[in-house]
Amino acid sequence: MELASLKELEAAIAIARRGTFRAAAIDLGLSTTALSHTISRLEAGLRLFNRTTRSVSLTDAGRLFVQQVGPTLQDLHAALDLVRAHRETPSGTIRINAAPFAARAIISPLVLEFLRRYPDMSVDIVTEGKMVDIVKDGFDLGVRVEGLVPSDMIAVSLGRPQRHAVVVSPEYFGKHGKPMVPPDLLNHRCIRVRLPDGSLFRWRFEKDGEPVQIDVRGPIALDEASLTRTAVLESAGVGYLFEQDILADIEAGRVIRVLEDWTPPYPGLCLYYPGRRNLSAGVRAFLNLARDFSRKAT
Repeated sequence: MELASLKELEAAIAIARRGTFRAAAIDLGLSTTALSHTISRLEAGLRLFNRTTRSVSLTDAGRLFVQQVGPTLQDLHAALDLVRAHRETPSGTIRINAAPFAARAIISPLVLEFLRRYPDMSVDIVTEGKMVDIVKDGFDLGVRVEGLVPSDMIAVSLGRPQRHAVVVSPEYFGKHGKPMVPPDLLNHRCIRVRLPDGSLFRWRFEKDGEPVQIDVRGPIALDEASLTRTAVLESAGVGYLFEQDILADIEAGRVIRVLEDWTPPYPGLCLYYPGRRNLSAGVRAFLNLARDFSRKAT
């Protein structure tokens, strides 16, 4: 293997991180063909990846390569970010990993406002239900519920508490009536929530310090809030959503909220980032905007 270029090293790390040439090519802004040619040059004399028609995996040499080169590339990018931080106008890309509902919560008040203020910046948001190591996977920031932020990260509260809402359509309400307490849901058709690990979520409630979990029953299980909203609007059953995902429909009268006294607010979202990494001008500007947003929200 001859002396590799930075472009080739980044390509190999991206494939190792994403697991497929196609996903890595999208991250790098390349065509799959161009990425394949780049890796072929890097692999001259030493194969790093085993390829089949369905999967890509690291060879033993490839695993050693990623273990050694990955941290070095991170240090190099951190040094470049430090140099860029001296520029007056932030530029470059911020990569953010967030739960889907968290991404929806920050897109308008933070991300779009940030892009309006800093037109030389771009933001790449990846939504995942499961927690990821943002350092290992090459993200600058994460967004999660406060209690899920890893202890070795620096957290910036976004101020607003989270809350769930249980809703039905007026048509469903007219036919099936109103649940008064959480156990009443066992007599209703509920739209079940499937978690990222494949399990079904037990609906959580609390009143006067008394927590209750209900393993609801119903004809359909969904893993995305927009699908649940559609099912509720179509009178398929009772829905359990984050308040911000259904609030406009509640206010417009398209759905009716029930069990509101059993869904108190709980700790809200946080941005988080590794404290040991030198922050680019763009990331620092985004964090400053987040802190301003948090102060206004509280």
